[in-house]
Amino acid sequence: MDRMPYPTDISTSALKEQVVRTILPRVQTPAQYIGGELNAVQKPVQGLRGRICLAFPDSYTIGMSHHGLQVLYAAVNRRADWACERVFAPGRDLEQLLRQAQLPLWSLETFTPLHQFDIVGFSLQYELQATNVLTILNLGRIPLRSEERTHADPLVIAGGPCAQNPEPFAEFIDLFVLGDGEESLLELADGWLQVRSEGGDRQEQLARLADRFSYVYVPCLYRPQQDTEGRPLPPAPIRPEARPVVQSAVLGDLERFPLPTRPVVPHVAAVQDRITLEIMRGCPWRCRFCQSTTLKRPVRFRTVETILQAAWESYRATGYNEISLLSLSTSDYPYFDKLIDRLQAEFRPLGVSVSVPSLRVNHQWRMLALQLSTEKHSGLTLAPEAAREEMRRRIGKQITNEDLLEGCRQAFQQGFHRVKLYFMCGLPGETAEDLAGIVDLAEEIARLGRQVRGRNVTVTANVSNFIPKPHTPFQWHGMASRDYFQEAHRFLRRRVKMRSVQIKYHDLETSLLEGLISRGDRRLGQVIHRAWQQGARFDAWTDQFQPAIWQEAIAQSGINPAWLLHQPYSSDRPLP
Repeated sequence: MDRMPYPTDISTSALKEQVVRTILPRVQTPAQYIGGELNAVQKPVQGLRGRICLAFPDSYTIGMSHHGLQVLYAAVNRRADWACERVFAPGRDLEQLLRQAQLPLWSLETFTPLHQFDIVGFSLQYELQATNVLTILNLGRIPLRSEERTHADPLVIAGGPCAQNPEPFAEFIDLFVLGDGEESLLELADGWLQVRSEGGDRQEQLARLADRFSYVYVPCLYRPQQDTEGRPLPPAPIRPEARPVVQSAVLGDLERFPLPTRPVVPHVAAVQDRITLEIMRGCPWRCRFCQSTTLKRPVRFRTVETILQAAWESYRATGYNEISLLSLSTSDYPYFDKLIDRLQAEFRPLGVSVSVPSLRVNHQWRMLALQLSTEKHSGLTLAPEAAREEMRRRIGKQITNEDLLEGCRQAFQQGFHRVKLYFMCGLPGETAEDLAGIVDLAEEIARLGRQVRGRNVTVTANVSNFIPKPHTPFQWHGMASRDYFQEAHRFLRRRVKMRSVQIKYHDLETSLLEGLISRGDRRLGQVIHRAWQQGARFDAWTDQFQPAIWQEAIAQSGINPAWLLHQPYSSDRPLP
C-alpha cells in the first residue's frame, strides 16, 4: 500500500488519547512510542516559524544511541523560532495496528502526524535502513515519491553517510544535505520557508534551494544516465540551478559549536546508554577503505576544557555513569593523555567510568591500556582491519603487530580478559596468507593473554565482507563474489584451533545487498520500493531480514547486480 488512507485529520490530543488507550497496550515496549523523556523539548506551536521532525529509520533503541541525532535535535531547539521533534521506525506490530485503525505515525514530542511538519529529515546511516524510510513516510501520510508531493506536504530531506550516494533514495527524497548538519540544517530550514512564501511550483522552489546552497542535491533537477552496457554514469543536470558538483557543508570551527549537554534520556534501555562527547571530527589518516575518513575532512578538535565542561553539564543533566569519547580515531586527539587524566581524576570518585570506543593501534596505544579502567568493562575492541602488515600498508592502515601485541600485554596486566578484533576479508589483492593471518593473530593474542594472566582470555575476530564504497580510493574496484566470500569463511573456520578464539562473520546476504545499494544508481529505487511492498522491514536485523524478498525484487527490476556490484571501473571512466 503506497498511500495510507486519508480520513479527516485527527487532532493531536485525540490521536494521543486513542493511541494510548487502544494501540500501545497491544505492542511490545510501548514506552518507546510515548515521548516525554528527560530533557525532551516540547515547544508550543504559537510563535514558531517552523517545525522539523528528525526521522531515524530504525528502532528507538538504536536511534536514541545515535549522537548525530542528539546534536541536530539540540542545534534546532536552541533557536526560539524553530522546534525539532523526533520519530523512529515503528515495529511491525505497531505498523499493523496503525494501518488497521487508519491512524498516522506521530512525533514523540507533541503527537503531531508527520505530514503536518514543515520539514521531515532522515538520517541515512546504513543502506539497509532503506525500507524503513518508506514505512515512516507512508505511515506519516506523506506521498512516497517526491514527484507526487504538493505544497501541502513537508519538505523531505536526508543526510548522513548514505547521502554520499543518494541515487538509490532519489525518488523518495526531495533533497539531500551533504556534509555537516549543525549549521546547514537551519540555513536550509529558513531557506525553505522563504522560497515557499515566494510561490511557484514545488520543483521551482527546490531549484531555488539548489541554487542558493552549494551543499544541496535535488534529484529532480538531474537526469539519470547509463552507458551502452547499462552501467551507471553521473546524473546530468537538466536545469541551470543544478550544480555539476555538489560540495559538502563543513563546520569550520568545531570548538565554537556547543556539544549537546542535555541529551534526551530514553525511556527504555538503548544500545548505548551513556554520555557521548565528540572530541574531534575527521581523521588524520588516509585509510583507503574508509568512507568516513573522506567524508569528515578536515580534522577539527575541541579543547580539553570545553570537553570537561560538557562532561559536567551532561552528567548533571542525565545522571549517566559512563562517559564515552567519540571520534574516528580517539587516540589521535592531540591532548589525549591530558584529557583522560582529567576525566579520570574528576569523575572516577563519582563512580563514572570513561570509555574510548575507537582506538587506533599505534605507539601511543602501548601506554593507553595503563590509563583505562576495568571497573565497568573487562574487554577491549580494536580494529586492525588486516592481520598482515603488508596488507595493512596496501590499504593505508599504518599499524604494526608489535604495537598491537604490546598494548594487549599491558591491557591483560591491567585486568582485561576479553579482546574483540575487527578484520575485513575480500580486500583487493587478498591472498590465502592474509586470511590465515587473521586466525594466527587472534590465536597469538589468546596465547599472550594466557601467559600474562595464567588462565584463558577470550579473543573474538569479527570478519566483515569488504565493500568498495563510493568516495574512497577503492571505489574503482569491484566487490568480491559470493563464492569467494563463502570459501573465505570456510577457510577461516577450518583454521581455528584454539577454543578461546572465536571467528564471527558478517552475514553475507546483507553485505551483498549493502554493496548493491551503496554502489547502485537511481534504478535501485524501484528495487527498494518492490521489496518494501512485499514486506521488507528492518533489513539490518538478522531476525528480520528476508533475502528472498530482495532477490525477487531485483529479478523483477531487470537490473544486473553483477554489473553494479562486482565489475571494476576503469580509472578513466566517470563514476556514478
